[in-house]
Amino acid sequence: MTVNAVVLGAGMVGSVIAEDLADFGFSVTIADINGSALARVSERSNQSIAIEQIDCSDQDAIAALVSTADIVLGALPSWLGFNALQTIIKSGKPYCDISFMEEDPRSLHELAIEHGVTCVLDFGVAPGMSHLLCSVANETLDVCKRLDIVVGGLPLERCWPWEYKAPFSPRDVIEEYIRPARIIEHGKMVTRAALSECVLIDFPGVGTLEAFNSDGLRTLCDTLNVPFMKERTLRYPGHAKQMKMLRDGGFFKTEEIEIGGQKVKPIDMSAKILIDGWKYEEGEADLTVMRIEGEGTLGDTEMLIRWDLLDYYDNEKGQSSMARTTGFPAASIGRMIVDGTINMPGVHPPETFGGNEIVVNRLLAELEARGVSYIRTMEPVA
Repeated sequence: MTVNAVVLGAGMVGSVIAEDLADFGFSVTIADINGSALARVSERSNQSIAIEQIDCSDQDAIAALVSTADIVLGALPSWLGFNALQTIIKSGKPYCDISFMEEDPRSLHELAIEHGVTCVLDFGVAPGMSHLLCSVANETLDVCKRLDIVVGGLPLERCWPWEYKAPFSPRDVIEEYIRPARIIEHGKMVTRAALSECVLIDFPGVGTLEAFNSDGLRTLCDTLNVPFMKERTLRYPGHAKQMKMLRDGGFFKTEEIEIGGQKVKPIDMSAKILIDGWKYEEGEADLTVMRIEGEGTLGDTEMLIRWDLLDYYDNEKGQSSMARTTGFPAASIGRMIVDGTINMPGVHPPETFGGNEIVVNRLLAELEARGVSYIRTMEPVA
């Protein structure tokens, strides 16, 4: 029996999700308002993927599109994520989504239970794999005292002036630079300014990167009882200073200003400018680096569990590393929802499955088969 899948969003990540599901034998339709993005999916895919040009802010259009779907996957910009989630739940369709939505999707948990649908949210690389592996560390240790996530997607070649490229919406990247970062210290949630407490960290095979506070913990703030938790974003040194200058100079403000009789939000103007400067050229290589650490006790021994990810652009398939490391986990979770491995009506964050060895082992195995390797080490704390 053919499984019908709908992918919302035809950007770099959405296209990878669609291609991976099609490779697995699903009948896939991908939807976006951007005709050029849809055309690229058709041109590059070896599989038959149907395209639908719709406005994904139009909830009636989404409801009509997903009416015959067995599974829906979301790769929309953050500001479209919550409304799409609500529409898909009301349509009675299971959903896996990677949108970095500002709203808490768990507010729709009861609605999903009412409609009997399983929804897994934030399941990309980070949030996503980062949250899952933090949960695994918490389950493995007798007492977990600290969880730390550092993650970043970067162009392989550093080019002036930004030394950065964005594999998804620049507006969503800017959100990382303006949302206050929630951190857990001594068991209590505190906030720090985004881009704050910047430090340098050395990574084998990459070199020295800077790490600064970002609001990546999200649901981890209240789902895991660990006294110290934080997530930091990785960039080439100097990027945080650039972004602070733009932010503090007013370029990321959301209040409208008037220019030549037209009202415009500075953040929208900045995103429009940066979309060209941060755009990856066709075939331009990138890398993804992530480290997740869990520290605590196992028996009488202080232990450190670490997962390291270093992934590169796939030249053969023309897939960016950030799209691969984000899209493959979502596609894998989508398959598990379809085949019943995951059957939990409601809205669930990734860490929900940290204690489920079947889900964790299958997910890691499917990623490994696609060349995305999480290297695990566990050793006593020196």
